[in-house]
Amino acid sequence: MNGHMIQDGGHQSLIGLAFFGAIGMTFVVLACALPQFNLWWPFFVVMFYILAPIPWCISRRYTEEMSDSASSACTELSIFLTTGIVVSAFGLPIVLARAGVIQGAACGLTVAGNVVVFITILAYFIVFTREDDFAFSGF
Repeated sequence: MNGHMIQDGGHQSLIGLAFFGAIGMTFVVLACALPQFNLWWPFFVVMFYILAPIPWCISRRYTEEMSDSASSACTELSIFLTTGIVVSAFGLPIVLARAGVIQGAACGLTVAGNVVVFITILAYFIVFTREDDFAFSGF
């Protein structure tokens, strides 16, 4: 009975994360598709959403097989690369707005979408990569 309750909590967490991810993507799509903007350049931030978790996932796989000294360097490198990807996702719409390619409101919607999506990605890794007996470790 207790395991069933924990599993339901995992489903609720996953549903909540999907909901917030959809909200973030809605902001990005609105920044592209609204008639006053009508440019799809801000949609390139989706590439950063896909790239952001990759260094951390590779690091987790690699550090499970290696010693503690290698795992620390590998983990720190993955955090550095992930930080660069996240900063680039915020920098792209700002640079596009400064260059006059997109409007400031489209930049604002894209940055708002970035905040929501990256918090959702972070929450996923916090919720689903715990090391206790009851958590699901997908990566």
